[in-house]
Amino acid sequence: MKRLKFFLLILMCGLCGISCIREEVSGNSPEANFESLWRIIDQQYCFLDYKQEVYGLDWDEVHERYAKRIAPDMSSEALFEVLSDMVNELRDGHVNLSSSMATSQYREWFDSYPHNFSDSIQSNYLGKDYTISSGLTYQILENNIGYIYCSSFSNGIGDGNLDQTLNRLAICDGLIIDVRDNGGGNLTTAQRLAGRFTNEKVLVGYMTHKTGPGHNDFSDPAPVYLDSSTGIRWQKKAVVLTNRRSFSATNDFVNCMRQLPLVTIVGDKTGGGSGLPFSSEIPNGWSIRFSASPMYDTDMNQLEFGIDPDIKVDMTSEDMQRGKDTMIEKACEILKN
Repeated sequence: MKRLKFFLLILMCGLCGISCIREEVSGNSPEANFESLWRIIDQQYCFLDYKQEVYGLDWDEVHERYAKRIAPDMSSEALFEVLSDMVNELRDGHVNLSSSMATSQYREWFDSYPHNFSDSIQSNYLGKDYTISSGLTYQILENNIGYIYCSSFSNGIGDGNLDQTLNRLAICDGLIIDVRDNGGGNLTTAQRLAGRFTNEKVLVGYMTHKTGPGHNDFSDPAPVYLDSSTGIRWQKKAVVLTNRRSFSATNDFVNCMRQLPLVTIVGDKTGGGSGLPFSSEIPNGWSIRFSASPMYDTDMNQLEFGIDPDIKVDMTSEDMQRGKDTMIEKACEILKN
């Protein structure tokens, strides 16, 4: 009779196309920590169905595969390795498992692409008399094109700094905003910079939030707007330079900028990272950061895996040998024409 009930339970799960309910495992054992981490992702991570669609991720199959690697007497180091491998199945740079030993990191989202940036070649354009103003490095190039390099949105960029920078560059024929290798930071800072390139409020996308444990439990999409700055605004053409390491808040910045008529995106596909991160904890005290609120563009397309440029450009080996940056050269060509 027990065997019949078990068979019927398995059959119902298969026919309904849903995951079988797993028992809660309490305590601080390797199994309890594994089950806790798997369940947090299952109920709160926001891209499970999308990633199943894109590359076939099956989170239930991941559970069955990694459960076989859990042993009652395994060391903390071994457990951390298994759990790190499991969350890396999500292919998400925003997913990090942190312990006192280390922090996991998924690197394939940029390691599989050309770097497309060299700070030594960049120095040929900056020269020795460039200016640094609150996280922004800027220079007027020899062809009278303004160049701003923003390496991070974690550094505060104040309105006064932006007024000073744009006022200094106002004589230029066009402006390059280089966000290559910018791994993100504060969304407000990214939008503060983008707000200097529009004279009106602009719809730039939508955001939703998880509302329940189901993979499809989301709020209705809420519109996201870019507000125009009340300070000095750029009124000429601009080019944004991107590479695969333009991630998270920088991905959002690029999405904002590509909605603006005088802006062209040049370079490589951005790194993505469109899900706003959230943190939780498993029984042994290790923390897990993961994407919880997805962001979309104005057509409700996912931005998680990156944004394609308007003009695709890679740095060529020939240019690099000559100390030239192919992307900067292309941007100058666009702005001069």
